Parts: sequence; structure tokens; C-alpha cells
Amino acid sequence: MHMLTTLVPILGLSTGLAHAASYTLEDDFGMGSSFFDKFDFYTSTDPTHGFVKYVDRTTANTDGLISSTNSSTYMGVDYKNAATSGRESVRITSKKSYTHGLFVLDLAHMPGGVCGTWPAYWLLGSDWPSNGEVDIIEGVHDQTNNAMAGHTSDGCSINNSGFTGSLSTSNCYVSAAGQSTNAGCSISDASSQSYGSGFNAASGGVYATEWTSDAISIWFFPRGSIPLDLTNGTPDPSTWSEPSARFAGQCDIDAHFRAMQIVFDTTFCGDWAGAVWSTTGCASKASSCDAYVANNPSAFRDAYWSINSLKVYQQGSSAKRAFPATSKPSGFVKIHQHARHGHVA
Repeated sequence: MHMLTTLVPILGLSTGLAHAASYTLEDDFGMGSSFFDKFDFYTSTDPTHGFVKYVDRTTANTDGLISSTNSSTYMGVDYKNAATSGRESVRITSKKSYTHGLFVLDLAHMPGGVCGTWPAYWLLGSDWPSNGEVDIIEGVHDQTNNAMAGHTSDGCSINNSGFTGSLSTSNCYVSAAGQSTNAGCSISDASSQSYGSGFNAASGGVYATEWTSDAISIWFFPRGSIPLDLTNGTPDPSTWSEPSARFAGQCDIDAHFRAMQIVFDTTFCGDWAGAVWSTTGCASKASSCDAYVANNPSAFRDAYWSINSLKVYQQGSSAKRAFPATSKPSGFVKIHQHARHGHVA
């Protein structure tokens, strides 16, 4: 977690023209307390049925789940106490929603690679799936390659071209025939440094997500291969190599992806990680995912996000498309399923 429209070759021209317009900084989420000021803390029951207890900002701060310095922001989970009814964690949603933009996350460390975990960094629209969902970073347990996905209403599928990752499913419609329910369109990154232990061992890197009327593209740049224009704050995606994922094809992007918010979360087990526990290298650690998460607090010391920066850029007049999020309807939950893993999120 689109009107049926065939993209014709002229869109390649429009994409080039869009890139020609320079990106300017719209939002710098900053460091220190100002980072968390720009997010709401989600404290309701996990819609993915995870073995988790999402806490508010005050509790997260008191219990050491969040902290920040002038150079980085930390979001972790409880790794000190047994958890009989769910391990404490944090899920945050940006106060502002966006339509189009370039989202640049410089990440030093992610919670992935830890048995029992299911972390994600994603964009989500209201009235799911009508306004879309884009999973930029997502995985479970000891997964090594990042899973990226799009989730929409009927009438949106993507082409298997223009990206370096491996296409798993092509129809973004959450109830598409011939795919697992809620699979959406999903692409696996080709690099084992893109997720989990491999990502953390290499000191992380940058995820850049460009969202235009023509396509939603995701690039992963390892720490030693970040383009100079990104480092300098003058990003120009037209000069970058092929993205890891590109969501475009028989899909009207603007009809299916609108006013999405930025979300970070770390849950445990649940409808994906719990369901596949017995098929992973983690299965020998405990009889079930819940049992492992409940009784091994120290195992989750490294289940944290360390964010160097999060910035959103816009092209020209597109900057006016960003606006404060409206109240969320009662159905505002993340409910999707990866074809390979049968999870709901």
C-alpha cells in the first residue's frame, strides 16, 4: 500500500522537459526536536496485526526510543524489557502531504536485517487505496534486498523497463486478478547493500524518490556513490543512472497517487513477518515470531533508524502542491500484501 491510460512515447519528451526545470528545496525536516515537530505519532492498534505497541512522543522520548543531535535523528524500539503484549516502537506520519516532488532521505542505519522486524519508509494517501501508496524501503527479518511497491485502485499497471531492479508483480491494483491479494506492483532492488545488514555495514546511503505526472522513480545510492548534485543540494535526476524502480506504464499517475504523507515505522511479526517466520533463517531462534520478539529484548538494540537528513524538493510551481494534511478518514490504514510473502500492511 488510477484511470486506465496507456502512456505513449511522447511522454518521454515531457519527462525530459520536467527534468529541465530545476528542483528547489521545499521542506528540510532538520534535526533536533524540529524533526519530530513535523510529524504526528501514531498510537492506535497496528493495522498489520504486528506484535507492537506504538507509543506517543512523550513516552518515546522518556523510554529512549527517540533522540536527536545536530547531525542525526534516532528512532528505535525498546530493547531492554520483555514484552508480553507487544514491543514498544514508533510510527510517525508527516503533518504535511505532497503531490509530486523529489524526496531525498540520507540514512545512516535502518532497522532491517533483525529477526522479527518489519520496518518501512513509505508514502501514503488517504482513503486507501484511492490516493495511492508507495513503499520506498520495506522488508522483514534477514532480508537482504530492498522491496519497493506501489498500491492503487483499479486501472494502473507498470512496464518492466527503465529500472535496474527485478519486477515481481506488475499490476498496482490491490485486487488484481492473477496476483496475490493486495500485492500491488512490486520491484526488488538488485543490490544487497540496499536493505538490512548489508546497508548498515556500508554506512547506509541515500534514497531519492522522484514523483511526477509521468512516473514515480526510486534511486538507491550507496554511501560512496552519492551524486555530487545531491550532496550539494542541487539535485538533477536527469543526470543520474537508471533508478532501482520506476512505476510507469498503463497508468495515469495523477489519478492514482495524490496528497500522500511520509511515514516511518517499525513493527514486528504480524501479517507479513509473522506469516513467513518459519521459512526464514530466523526460524531456528524460536517457535514463533511473537515468542522471539517478546523474550529477546537485547536482539533489538540495532533495530533503529538513524537519519542524517530528510528533504523534499519541488519543481517550479509544483512547490505549491504541498499542503497540510487533512484529517484522516476512518479507513486510513495501510493494508496490502506482497505476492512473495503474503503480508498485509
